[in-house]
Amino acid sequence: MQRSSGGHAPQSTAPDAAPAEGRVQDTSAPADRPPAQATGTPGSPQPSVGSIAAHRPHTVAAAVPDLDPDLDSDPDSYEESDEYAEGAAELPQGRFLDRERSWLAFNERVLELAEDPNTPLLERANFLAIFASNLDEFFMVRVAGLKRRIATGVATRSASGLQPREVLDLIWTRTRELMARHAACFQEDVAPALADEGVHVVRWHDLSEKEQARLFTLFRQRIFPVLTPLAVDPAHPFPYISGLSLNLAVVVRNPVSGHQHFARVKVPPLLNRFLEASPGRYVPIEDVIAAPAHLEELFPGMEVLAHHMFRVTRNEDLEVEEDDAENLLQALEKELMRRRFGPPVRLEVEESIDQYVLDLLIRELKISEAEVYPLPGPLDLTGLFGIGGLDRPELKYPKFIAGTHRDLAEVESASAPDIFAALRERDVLLHHPYDSFSTSVQAFLEQAAADPDVLAIKQTLYRTSGDSPIVDALIDAAESGKQVLVLVELKARFDEQANIKWARKLEEAGCHVVYGLVGLKTHCKLSLVVRQEGDTLRRYSHVGTGNYHPKTARLYEDLGLLTTDPQVGADLSDLFNRLSGYSRRENYRRLLVAPKSLRDGLITRIDKEVQHHRAGRPAYVRIKVNSMVDEAIIDALYRASMAGVPVDIWVRGICAVRPGVAGLSENIRVRSVLGRFLEHSRVFAFGNGGEPEVWIGSADMMHRNLDRRIEALARVKDPAHRAALNRLLETGMSDTTASWHLGPDGDWTRHAVDADGKPLRNVQEMLIDARRRRRGSATP
Repeated sequence: MQRSSGGHAPQSTAPDAAPAEGRVQDTSAPADRPPAQATGTPGSPQPSVGSIAAHRPHTVAAAVPDLDPDLDSDPDSYEESDEYAEGAAELPQGRFLDRERSWLAFNERVLELAEDPNTPLLERANFLAIFASNLDEFFMVRVAGLKRRIATGVATRSASGLQPREVLDLIWTRTRELMARHAACFQEDVAPALADEGVHVVRWHDLSEKEQARLFTLFRQRIFPVLTPLAVDPAHPFPYISGLSLNLAVVVRNPVSGHQHFARVKVPPLLNRFLEASPGRYVPIEDVIAAPAHLEELFPGMEVLAHHMFRVTRNEDLEVEEDDAENLLQALEKELMRRRFGPPVRLEVEESIDQYVLDLLIRELKISEAEVYPLPGPLDLTGLFGIGGLDRPELKYPKFIAGTHRDLAEVESASAPDIFAALRERDVLLHHPYDSFSTSVQAFLEQAAADPDVLAIKQTLYRTSGDSPIVDALIDAAESGKQVLVLVELKARFDEQANIKWARKLEEAGCHVVYGLVGLKTHCKLSLVVRQEGDTLRRYSHVGTGNYHPKTARLYEDLGLLTTDPQVGADLSDLFNRLSGYSRRENYRRLLVAPKSLRDGLITRIDKEVQHHRAGRPAYVRIKVNSMVDEAIIDALYRASMAGVPVDIWVRGICAVRPGVAGLSENIRVRSVLGRFLEHSRVFAFGNGGEPEVWIGSADMMHRNLDRRIEALARVKDPAHRAALNRLLETGMSDTTASWHLGPDGDWTRHAVDADGKPLRNVQEMLIDARRRRRGSATP
């Protein structure tokens, strides 16, 4: 067992406890961001995202740009809230783990996958890149937000009891340790292992004369023309250093005057991160730029005395005042321009940097020494996404291609399935990426766009891909005369620019585009199709846990419910009317909707489990989320545990619950599963006295989700679907399943092998194997 910093008796789970296919199916899609193109090496990277916290499209180095970051910079994350004060008086102080430490422990679990020799080699490179990408965003959002609130005096003690300055000191200490470990993993472990497999990541001095000559030609033809050396002297002020850019600090001397000068050369972000010097040998582009002969080309007639790489991370969180929704698009466009000039929050430098150059950077960037991170080169290991994208399938996870959900598959015909006919027979519960997104959700919307009997389509879009077939289908529907309403969430972090583009394109095609409610992000994943069938109208609905993003659907684990249930259809109609009009509806039939009813609805159900337990009826709480932070929800879980109700929490990232504390949480278990797919679905299951109740939806247990977003959970009605989801939760929490276990001290312990040293079951591989075995068999 391995411990990474950061119950009740285990439930027995049979080896075949994976959800029955046809009842719980995966449609691969890493939650919120699609893999980008390789930024350095040939080949298209397929990053492993089972452990991703966040990826962003604003830098070429990020290979998964559409991931929901699960990072929240809102002030109340650091403030004591009165919302959970009632009923909390009897609970002890110090019952919440610190969320920043918990997030860093999550990213440490990502690093452990990179360090694990049992992880396929190129996937280890991907996990190193994911760790770096996650940490970049953590600094841009969480650290930047904390620093801003400390500076303005609005930050107060966190729910964990730490003062803001204590949190910041903890972050600096812990990230310094993790970044050093991250660099060592690459330098001492992954890079040598790659070399053994014929993939050499080398530095300039490792190249042969022939390789250097080849790269000199490449430099003159393709790199030199786009470089812009910027001098620093009385006539040239210190240049602006853009966030996450790689930069070369060069010290030169004028041979005539003898004066020394400083210059900065920015590594062009649109060029490949790693250049192929010869087959199988890759060198960082900054090494090519910094080669002695190449610097002489950049500074002719000057003596180059020294050069050092550095990289700055800036505050890139948006702050938009929403005076009214009509001006939101224009306000966002202006704020996107201001984002580029946020204050620095981290300076990464090569550990060999001259003190003179370092002092100059610290002074000019107005950054403290605590925010300086000396590291061995190369800096910015997000570039390893390019290495991970090499076409070496034997060094990656075995290829898996999702199949069509059996309830949507045509057995006797090669034609595309009739989604509407299938849904009139039964509800369909999809599990991505194990169930194909393209032949289910995407096909549902494409069929709706082409069907002359469809009168209207209503759709939320939080993130989508650059060549989205979903957007194309909505445009086709509008151009064919259908009523199309699209709720585009412009404030989806780091996707704002892309969403502005889609909003304008949809408007131009004749879609009714709205941006939701002032002050609230619309994060729910909903689609509604209204179809004329004879003398009646039938509503077809989709409620999902992930975005309408075909690319990430191959990497994210998510759930989706396709149904013709009239109550769900009526609820979606009411909710869309609220989002686009002036409806004040707060009560729904089969939905819990934030910010009004979702938190209270879940707490009511948790409290009911206490009543069932005391009456001797079956009672349990099982939750699967990305993040568990909300104090009111956690206190309700503590009260349930104190009453004897078994509580299982399957969380991917942040968790502020302190499990296993005598008299408080000894009936609470917390597990985390990371792997080739990013666990992204949200499930809430309750024993309900023997009548199990299960909900799925888009909401994590965070302040932002429950108070400042439109979120929706849908109640799963089909008994077979409820049973399958409960089997999924039991499998993920089983002691025979590989996972990380959270202890009361906030440390996570990895459980990957049993007492005999044999590997524990991998829940994702189990689901893949189950789909392969059961594909084509009848629905149970």
